[in-house]
Amino acid sequence: MFRKMIRSKQIIPEDNTVAVMIRNTNGVLACLGDDDYPYAVPLNYVYVDGKIYFHSAKAGHKIDAILKHPKVSFAVIDEDTIVSEEYTSYFRSAIAFGKARIVEGDEWFTAFKVLVEKYSGDRPEDEKQSEIEGCTHSHIIAIDVEHMTGKVASEYVDSE
Repeated sequence: MFRKMIRSKQIIPEDNTVAVMIRNTNGVLACLGDDDYPYAVPLNYVYVDGKIYFHSAKAGHKIDAILKHPKVSFAVIDEDTIVSEEYTSYFRSAIAFGKARIVEGDEWFTAFKVLVEKYSGDRPEDEKQSEIEGCTHSHIIAIDVEHMTGKVASEYVDSE
């Protein structure tokens, strides 16, 4: 169902791809937007147990697109170092494909807690708990990852 990467020597192992997803703080969600135009939006996220979670307003372009067409992709750039003498950059990235859905119930609470922890880990625990309990104006969206690959510049192949 998903295409094989043409430059197979540049594929990074699954555990390294997961590490890319875990350590980064922002990525780009791509979905099918209004009038079937692609809609790509950068956002904060967390990757946990094969799922990508992010928060969203309860209305807007992103929610409309997800509800209409839940199949999405999500890309993360882990490194992008310009190497001017070679007219290129050395990079490491990951891309995930899956279906997005609005999270509810215990999963909502758990995902929101993980998001709060990732983006405010140095704040007092009672403050973080208050933020979680008081947030009723946001959706949590999950992408159930069906396929994920990572890729590096050919110069990094031996180090992966």
